[in-house]
Amino acid sequence: MKALSVEPSNAPIAIGSRIRTARQARHLTIEQVADSTGLTKGFLSRVERDLTSPSVASLVTLCQVLSISIGDLFLPPQTTLVRWPDAPGINLGGNGINERLITPRTERRVQVIRSEIAPGGTGESDLYSVDCDVEVLHVAEGRLELVFTAETMNLTAGDTVTFPGREPHSWRNPDPLASAVVIWTLVSPGSA
Repeated sequence: MKALSVEPSNAPIAIGSRIRTARQARHLTIEQVADSTGLTKGFLSRVERDLTSPSVASLVTLCQVLSISIGDLFLPPQTTLVRWPDAPGINLGGNGINERLITPRTERRVQVIRSEIAPGGTGESDLYSVDCDVEVLHVAEGRLELVFTAETMNLTAGDTVTFPGREPHSWRNPDPLASAVVIWTLVSPGSA
């Protein structure tokens, strides 16, 4: 049996942005990382911009200071594509609404829902709240009235409202002729 020979790639592996992100997530400056690793600020800056590659020893030291795994720097990002025809329909209540979950079913940190609201479509007759920390509503097309206990907001295409997820609210499409398209983003507890 003949062995399959795979030629090595000369394509550089870009890890600089991941190192920068890890540093910034820990609220460290390049100077602080330089002091902790014994590497120069200029060298670290070049590494973060993928202008130079660190030696294995430098990379090990850098990862120890940043509390990250070397292997994580080389893993492909975890991405999931949800195509519109495959997005599952959901029903959060209301009339004249077609809602689909456009984030993966397995994603628990954030959920994004695309709602197509028919002319005159309405949410629940009573105000309701959602079990999430933060709710973001973006009107992509048409108009929407967002009803809270103490106020009603008249929104048009391009408007975005952010509010606590547990804030009682409802909504309606006030337009008797045109549909509205609304994107709801629900941020789970601990993700904000």
